[in-house]
Amino acid sequence: MTNSKSKNGSHQIKGIHVKLRALEPTDVDLLYAWENDTTIWEVSNTLAPFSRFQIEEYVLNAQHDIFTAKQLRLMVELAEPGKEAVPAGTIDLFDFDPLHHRAGVGILIREPYRAKGVALEAMTMFIQYAFNTLRLHQLYCNISPDNATSLHLFEKLGFEKCGIKKEWVHDGQRWQDEWMFQLINHGE
Repeated sequence: MTNSKSKNGSHQIKGIHVKLRALEPTDVDLLYAWENDTTIWEVSNTLAPFSRFQIEEYVLNAQHDIFTAKQLRLMVELAEPGKEAVPAGTIDLFDFDPLHHRAGVGILIREPYRAKGVALEAMTMFIQYAFNTLRLHQLYCNISPDNATSLHLFEKLGFEKCGIKKEWVHDGQRWQDEWMFQLINHGE
């Protein structure tokens, strides 16, 4: 993993096949489509569509310092040598708590990039960034018990189940539990 500056001056984190980079104004249309995809609203806790204006405002304000915004969203791109980078998803740090050195984390990888190791490489780099650069003590995530893909990913990354929120999410038909996982930075 390397940290570098791109041609446009924004910072990025590069891995073998994946890079994480800051949001750019050119991402607005893509984010607008992803945020308004009702098939992912259940896992993102979205209740209503976002306007293009709201997405533009979010991207413009995403450049705020993490200590001010309390969140960070990065684009996940496939970065094969000799090929143009292709946006594959986003990774989010939310509820950033600098006093207790913790934050929540979430990832969205779109078809057709799922089950190809993209999420694993992106999350591995992001965890290193969160622990080594942001100096976080722990990361946590919330996953529904029927989201086998996310459960497998976060368990493979070393996250441990630490709690169950009973009947936490209503999917329109029934109440579902939500499991909380955390990863402690023991290398501090």
